[in-house]
Amino acid sequence: MSLVSSATNTIPTDALSINKKTETKKNNNELGQAAFLELMITQMKNQNPLEPQDNSEFVAQLAQFSSVEGLERLNKNFTNFMSTNALQASSLVGRSVSVETDTSSLQKGGLISGMVDMDYSTDDTKISIYDEAGSLVQTIPVGELAKGENVFRWDGQNIEVNGKLLDWKAPDNGAAIGTYRFEVTATQNGKTESLKTSLSANVNSVSINEAGELILNLAGIGPVNVKDVKQFN
Repeated sequence: MSLVSSATNTIPTDALSINKKTETKKNNNELGQAAFLELMITQMKNQNPLEPQDNSEFVAQLAQFSSVEGLERLNKNFTNFMSTNALQASSLVGRSVSVETDTSSLQKGGLISGMVDMDYSTDDTKISIYDEAGSLVQTIPVGELAKGENVFRWDGQNIEVNGKLLDWKAPDNGAAIGTYRFEVTATQNGKTESLKTSLSANVNSVSINEAGELILNLAGIGPVNVKDVKQFN
């Protein structure tokens, strides 16, 4: 047993020695910026004033040092930025966010929140809900909506608009779990218009694209840039 232990201990020691020699050789062959500046100043001091040397190569080399250092700092800052974004991203998984869309996923025991921003008030508003196959599940008469933001919540059976539970209930004990599309229409002066909606969805996962931006993978919706999130619920 002691023989095995000895052999095991010898290998890393040799490897470490080789790495150390290689590293030392590498450091001896490299000319750092400080040494380069010292060499340039020494040469300038000792040059013939009547025949000054062309220092363009030194200047070009110095500029290269500055560029490399700048890139190294930029790369380090970008790496730190990506790490911070990744940490923030992990805290979003499992949360609910609202984005501008007409489609979302109804989870077991959950609900879908929606918002409509009205440019005018109306007394004839309807919310139509369609399933994944595109079939109409139900059209719910909402009635009057005021100008501005109007919020609704649907759990597959009951619907609440601006905090008021409507006198309506879905047939057959509610809708099944799945993805649904919402269409909100308002009628004013005999003209019916479809309105833009923002719906809530759960964040299933988060990724970071090549530009360092957070991309949220939302249930029933798919990938959405975090910049397009209207609200964190």
